[in-house]
Amino acid sequence: MADYPKEGKTDEIPNFIQFTDLASEHVGGKVLFATDDFFAPAENLLKKHRPSYKPKEYTEFGKWMDGWETRRRRTPGHDWCIIQLGIQGLIHGFDADTAFFTGNHAPRISIQAACLQNEDIPNIPPRGTKLGCAATAEEFEAIEKLESENWHCLVPMEELKPGYSGSNHNYFPTSSHQRWTHLRLNIFPGIGKSKSMADGWETARRLDRPPIIETDKDGVLLVPGSEWAIFRLAHPGVVTQIEIDTHHFKGNYPDTCKLDGCILTTPEEEEGILQKWHLPNVKWKPLLSVTKLSSNKKHFFDSVALQLQNVITHVKITIAPDGGLSRLRLWGFPSSICLLRPSERVLSSRRFPVIVPLRAMSSTFKIT
Repeated sequence: MADYPKEGKTDEIPNFIQFTDLASEHVGGKVLFATDDFFAPAENLLKKHRPSYKPKEYTEFGKWMDGWETRRRRTPGHDWCIIQLGIQGLIHGFDADTAFFTGNHAPRISIQAACLQNEDIPNIPPRGTKLGCAATAEEFEAIEKLESENWHCLVPMEELKPGYSGSNHNYFPTSSHQRWTHLRLNIFPGIGKSKSMADGWETARRLDRPPIIETDKDGVLLVPGSEWAIFRLAHPGVVTQIEIDTHHFKGNYPDTCKLDGCILTTPEEEEGILQKWHLPNVKWKPLLSVTKLSSNKKHFFDSVALQLQNVITHVKITIAPDGGLSRLRLWGFPSSICLLRPSERVLSSRRFPVIVPLRAMSSTFKIT
């Protein structure tokens, strides 16, 4: 078995790592549900031993990995699993270990928690051997009864580091003073860097620009017109952070952009498409006011929806006067409301301190 890949500096070890790992299989922790286990099953997250790597070992589905590894997602939503703690108790922190996942680790995670009684747990089909599988419709139907998307958030969406030696441990302290019995671990796919301008959105030059360009007192171009695009979110929710990336767009990036959101039902969306989005009754709410952009750069903004707690289903990005963007990313919290048709919904005491190790997406997941 191979050693950890070498790169990066050694992680600082937090104090909570000395506490009991409440999620470990050694104390009875188990996985109740996972959306996908194609390359490696979620049960690996809870192993008590250090992650290992076997360079020459493969399964019928791909490279053998000592962690949880889902297939590359090509459908709306994200992957997640439900973990029943072996020992219920206070959680002081998490250790998400991405050991050996250096190019295929989950870019981001979030963690939710609940304190459930036995009678709260639905009859979930046994997981059995899950390699090469995704959750069945029967499993989704059973786990939906937990309404885990509404559980308390202990760790908001955070980025994970790749699994090189010295940086594979991703520590997340928590300040919760409540006893927990179950966790929902969410892993979020990466959109990835654009490879070139062709791997992005670029509009044609507007021909109605004046011969000589002027700006206002804030440096915004005084030109007519703009270009826009509308997207349906994978899940209704509140947008808290916005990333707008102009990577590769050095001489043809937009001068400014703005972002708005709204709630639309499926019939309203269909009507919008038919009417080419000339819908006077749709009330767009501002997420980002008119903002100057720079060339070849990632821009990060806090959404005004965070203060307003506006739930949205669709966003409209407007660029002026024209140009190109490589990526648009919207971070936030999903809402339990769903306005799509049912067929379109995404199936989606004594106290102990806890550590939870996460394995790959991470290779291990520890809770303390």
